[in-house]
Amino acid sequence: MSGYILHYAPDNASLIVRLALEELGVPYRTALVDRRSKAQRSAAYLALNPAGRIPVLETPDGPIFETAAILLWLADRHRNAADLAPETSDPLRGRLLSWLFYLSNTLHADMRLLFYPPDLPGDTFPKNLHERLADHFALLNAECAAGIVMGRANPMICDLYLAALLRWPALYPTDGDRDWFDLSCWPALHALAQRIEALPSAIAVAQAEGLGPTPFSNPQLPNPPEGSAL
Repeated sequence: MSGYILHYAPDNASLIVRLALEELGVPYRTALVDRRSKAQRSAAYLALNPAGRIPVLETPDGPIFETAAILLWLADRHRNAADLAPETSDPLRGRLLSWLFYLSNTLHADMRLLFYPPDLPGDTFPKNLHERLADHFALLNAECAAGIVMGRANPMICDLYLAALLRWPALYPTDGDRDWFDLSCWPALHALAQRIEALPSAIAVAQAEGLGPTPFSNPQLPNPPEGSAL
């Protein structure tokens, strides 16, 4: 295999992996997953990711799925290209892993409930979910302000992941309440969003997926050249 193949849909979690690939400067090509035809549930796609979720990264070692796993694998495999994660012997490695999996297992998991809410009576669930998400962002704002493994001048994988997670609640669900989310309430997160979107890697990804000039600090709905975000 020459380079990697990123199975993606515009403005999906594959956006995070694409940011990392661009930041590392490693060769890759994209393969569109057509969400409108539910291509992620096709037999061919399920052979790559039995969970049927986007993204998948095809590598010489086989396909990798789950966003955090792909990010960590890339950071470790291409350590000479960019310092996206501390080495295993670095005392900061544990801190980065803690926040990486907080983003993946806590914030991103709760955000999926925002986009794909379960069938619950009344409006209790959305209200509680918004409060819980705001608590997550407050914790992350404090960590970014500390500038140890997030919020640094040189981004790591947690910064790339978090930037996308700051984009989506401002836009989705398109027919739901989004007034609860105001990025200016968390200054360190707002600064991170502005810093990431100014990177050449992020500019390239935003152009490729039609995300606009300020995709993280002041996002707009995508206008991708191919595929659909939903």
